[in-house]
Amino acid sequence: MQRKESKRYKKALGLVDSSAKYTLKKAVEVLKSFPPAKFNETVDLSFHLGVDPRQSDQMVRGTVPLPHGSGRVIRVIVFTKTGPSHDAAVEAGAEYVGFEDLIAKCAGGWVDFDVAIATPEAMAEVRKLGKVLGPRGLMPNPKTGTVTDDTGKAVKEFKAGRVEYKVDKTSNLNMPVGKISFTAEQILENAKVAINAIEKARPSSVKGTYICSITLSTTMSPAVHISLKGGTAVVE
Repeated sequence: MQRKESKRYKKALGLVDSSAKYTLKKAVEVLKSFPPAKFNETVDLSFHLGVDPRQSDQMVRGTVPLPHGSGRVIRVIVFTKTGPSHDAAVEAGAEYVGFEDLIAKCAGGWVDFDVAIATPEAMAEVRKLGKVLGPRGLMPNPKTGTVTDDTGKAVKEFKAGRVEYKVDKTSNLNMPVGKISFTAEQILENAKVAINAIEKARPSSVKGTYICSITLSTTMSPAVHISLKGGTAVVE
């Protein structure tokens, strides 16, 4: 079924050349010129990577702290036993901190949170939640900084704007880099940091082109294609 395009979307289409590629700075300017939606849209970067996600040594996954945050209110839970890591997580502002009680709550299907953090000690039991948390991308993982004894630091970083990224099975990777209400400079700075993180995450086994394409868009807008040179985005 063909999507019916709104007047707002059609007007936005008229402000971007779909066949052109823009510098990152210009792409942000174009995005800011689009007619606003009735809500504060998320700004997303989308990458198509020259990797084979079926190969374990070509998985691109990690986290990156955005200098201006993501603009989202991040709900964080922490799996940990009573002790310093428990107290640190509570003090840092985690929404829910616990161990056996929290595991039982999640086992019952509760997933009303955005990030789950666990101490290495707790992971022996938390792994049993794989079928509940795994499909939703909520399982704590050392590669994303969500398995750690320093729970206080982890909670603060995720709440401040640390975002996770993971390439999907079609070699695409999407990540939020702010809200359309951010200034153009804030979006640009967040996007530059995000792109740099993906570049640094290049698996050593990948040969040839790594970043095939990058687009910038909001929740309800057309995509703006970013110009690439030497395997990286042209900023200005």
